[in-house]
Amino acid sequence: MPETDYLKIPQNRVGALIGPNGEVKKSIEKLTGTILDIDSDDGTVYITPREDMEDPLGVWNANHIVKAIARGFNPEVAKKLIHDDIYLEIMKLPLYIGKSKKALARYKGRIIGKNGKTRELITELAEVDMAVYGKTVSLIGEMDNVLVAKEAVEMLLNGSRHKSVYAFLENKKETLKLKEFKDLVGIHDDKIEFKDGIEFDEETLQ
Repeated sequence: MPETDYLKIPQNRVGALIGPNGEVKKSIEKLTGTILDIDSDDGTVYITPREDMEDPLGVWNANHIVKAIARGFNPEVAKKLIHDDIYLEIMKLPLYIGKSKKALARYKGRIIGKNGKTRELITELAEVDMAVYGKTVSLIGEMDNVLVAKEAVEMLLNGSRHKSVYAFLENKKETLKLKEFKDLVGIHDDKIEFKDGIEFDEETLQ
């Protein structure tokens, strides 16, 4: 049986974790087979496995869902983390830009963009969810998509022009679509294998 886990979240995110009439808390408990004990005074959340918990990763999943809500995600988005192929990446901005409050505000502005345009394009082209909260930028999605979005954010943090970042994302989107297509039809290592055993490489098809 997994052991009780705990983490601390910002006090101003406790309300989002509990939800109206405790509905968010109850839904996470039901989804993960755990019990959440939330200290509203200091933001500590204890995650205890229920005796009838079926998934041995229930506590781990609940931890990540709580962590995602703490980092600014809508609870419905955070609950996507119950799926094995969905990941959470938390980027700590001071590790990239130092501790200056002015620099933090400036770079968060670059990531969000005018009227939220940059954040919208990153989430749309990389097919991820993003939250910019406090000193972090967090991403939720499939691993390949999260890695693309993370690289785009790092480009912005390293001073790349928005135009260059958008071009990078467009290119990666096409690459990911091609990979998805190949996986779907069973193309591996640039070869197409037909049921009769005949193989063609991509050069012969061009």
